[in-house]
Amino acid sequence: MRNAGSYQYPQMDSVVYGKPAAEALREEAERLGAHRVFLIASRTLNTQTDEIEKIRAGLGDRYAATFDGVPQHTTREVVVEVASQAKQAAADLVVAVGGGSVVDAAKIVLMCMEHDIFEQDGLDGFETTPERRFGAFRNPKVRMIAIPSTLSGGEYNSGALVTDARRKLKQIFNHPMMMPRTIILDPAITRYTPEPLWLGSGTRAMDHGIEAICSIRGNALVDNVCLAGLRYLHDGLLRSRENPDDAQARIDCQLGSWLSAFGLQARVPMGASHAIGHVLGGTCDVPHYFCTAVMMPSVLRYNRPATEQAQRRIAEALGSPGIEASEAFAGFIARLGLPRRLSDVGVREDRFALIGNNAMLSIFTRSNPQPIRAADDVVEILKLAA
Repeated sequence: MRNAGSYQYPQMDSVVYGKPAAEALREEAERLGAHRVFLIASRTLNTQTDEIEKIRAGLGDRYAATFDGVPQHTTREVVVEVASQAKQAAADLVVAVGGGSVVDAAKIVLMCMEHDIFEQDGLDGFETTPERRFGAFRNPKVRMIAIPSTLSGGEYNSGALVTDARRKLKQIFNHPMMMPRTIILDPAITRYTPEPLWLGSGTRAMDHGIEAICSIRGNALVDNVCLAGLRYLHDGLLRSRENPDDAQARIDCQLGSWLSAFGLQARVPMGASHAIGHVLGGTCDVPHYFCTAVMMPSVLRYNRPATEQAQRRIAEALGSPGIEASEAFAGFIARLGLPRRLSDVGVREDRFALIGNNAMLSIFTRSNPQPIRAADDVVEILKLAA
């Protein structure tokens, strides 16, 4: 139990659920007085389903344009192009419809529009560092709404992960007003999400909850809400794997993602799983939704000396009281059929030194509950996951 702490409320208005996305977005656009709504959408949703067309139809003459070419890991090259198109379309509201890469793109597009950043190098100097938590951005005049199709939960915080593909380096850009004003949860949007992405992104959402519960700067509200989120996700992911058409299981997973993100909303610092996961994606091209599956058990083992009480509560939330949290999570990953080791996702030991060095650039390495003082400490964790 934490006897001291604080909770910071995020710069957002609402989470809307229980309505079709097209209906909910139309109501939000009307509420916000938006007249030029720019959609950043998943290509699959835009070209292989009618979900984006429903949204366009619902917006009517408020609709401005659609971009559907955001790649995995959200590259600088693409986001500056999207920003240019949104600026030309005179967008007064940006809406992300898709997974974490699409949501991250929308966040940084707001800042590129505000600062007229239409070339990759224009983002230099705005990234977060261990010494600077927020970039020196102005408050954006244009805000965003997120309609997630996966469970990773990045929409519940004000940071965006953007990869400089020239350097194979994923960086965090953050500003409080990059937070979506509204998040719309519609399980119908998720029906088209491939199973490995759905399940893997659910474990990524659990990562947010686990690292918040173990954080050096958590609080009582975050701990208890995140524990509830872990329970929702644990049960919902297993049920949705057994029956992908179980609508209630999908809703439960979405609610679990929301609750697990309460630490992100409150700016509770994450730890080594986030730091290493960002490098695995940006440097080693590991799909973001597999990073937690392969790393979290080893991070929990490394952090156990500093987080024993927290880990007991995590094991209980995972339905495995009385065993180590690392073992409980590893067993859960096995039941989902996801990769369990770094070797399963193509990361060999000859990459560990580079991963360790790049992870030391992350703000989250410094906030890990069990101290990480050098790249060798990161390599120790990687060896546990090899």
